[in-house]
Amino acid sequence: MQAINFAARRKKLMQWMGPNSIAILPSATEKVRSHDVHYPFRQDNDFWYLTGFNEPEAVAVLIPGRKHGEFILFNREKDVTQEIWHGKRLGQEGVIEQLGADDAFPISDIDDILPGLMEGKERIYFGFGAHPEFDQDIMDWRSQLQSQSVRGSEPPGELVDLRHHLHDMRLIKSAAEIQRLRHAAKTAAKAHCELMKACEPDKTEMQMEAVLHYHYVQGGCRYAAYPSIVAGGDNANILHYVENSDVLNDGDLLLVDAGCEFEHYAADITRTIPINGRYSKEQAQLYDLVLEAQLAAIEMIKPGNHWAQIHDKAVEVITKGLVELKILKGNVKDLIKRDAHREFFMHKTGHWIGLDVHDVGDYQVHGQPRVLEQGMVLTVEPAIYIGKDNTKAAKKWRGIGIRIEDDVVVTRNGYDVLSKDVPKARDEIEALMAQARQ
Repeated sequence: MQAINFAARRKKLMQWMGPNSIAILPSATEKVRSHDVHYPFRQDNDFWYLTGFNEPEAVAVLIPGRKHGEFILFNREKDVTQEIWHGKRLGQEGVIEQLGADDAFPISDIDDILPGLMEGKERIYFGFGAHPEFDQDIMDWRSQLQSQSVRGSEPPGELVDLRHHLHDMRLIKSAAEIQRLRHAAKTAAKAHCELMKACEPDKTEMQMEAVLHYHYVQGGCRYAAYPSIVAGGDNANILHYVENSDVLNDGDLLLVDAGCEFEHYAADITRTIPINGRYSKEQAQLYDLVLEAQLAAIEMIKPGNHWAQIHDKAVEVITKGLVELKILKGNVKDLIKRDAHREFFMHKTGHWIGLDVHDVGDYQVHGQPRVLEQGMVLTVEPAIYIGKDNTKAAKKWRGIGIRIEDDVVVTRNGYDVLSKDVPKARDEIEALMAQARQ
């Protein structure tokens, strides 16, 4: 797999920053799960994007044009006792040798060293609000320099939010990033297929979740990219259902929204399958409508089209279909104008995906929907939700929730569905499930 060029990312960012500036990025912090037990550490994505460094208690500093080196890391020192208990550390020599840092200092020395690096800089770039405690450190160091200005110290100039430009960089994926996204998607697709084969009445949502996670690990992906949604029956109408504790009932559908993470890059796939292996008439009608909307929306993906066209196409197909099924009543164009679909399809048709499952990047530029470019990666996920208590729909439709979601990369002339290895046509899903029962 192609290596990620972190140095090229830093160089590109520093070219944008310009001379006499400094960028300061803190790592993520460890989070306590319970008492003295921590959650598995997950690095801050902006910090990782520029450094590839996966330890806590670190700060990256970029100074364009600095004679003694532009990339500086503050990180934990080597500590034999701590490493016995908690794992190896790179230390200062390690980040220079392995990560290409030009200089490295112990994190305990940051108060003594970083203000001097900030001194006299016209612009200080950092992510406002992302790490509130660190924001205060920045302000304290800046105030310290301002108070020393009467003794000849030159205070730094303006504070500039780094994230808007950095997130624009992250929005366009390199070939190496797309390789990782593809691997995550293929691994998640395999897991979804194995879940389909294992699914049957009287098993539990939790058991189906376990199938997913087992096959993530088999594919080299230790962690889920987000809490798995494994929602049987009416639970599918809770958009972010994560309890995953109910028994699967014969005749219900199972909505599975789940993906894994490979080298920090996420997959996000949703399929809605019949628990007993066969869609009922009503389930099939709604399923085919959602699938039609998804396929039509994906066809909108190509360079030059804009973000809103994807959602608009899905809304058009779903609204027309709901009228044909007599779930909505009225003129299709009028219903679209007043967003009548939102009673049954209340979210957008997709989102960016990358290091974050809901990845960074603006959806509008200067008040207009973002134009798609080669290298952008997004999900496409139309849906129909009709809760069991929704009296606006006939009784036969109630308790059905259906969502279909794929990960799609914008290519030079169109698109490539990264998650295409998991079936979504009804006959293919039913055939896979039937095959497992033979």
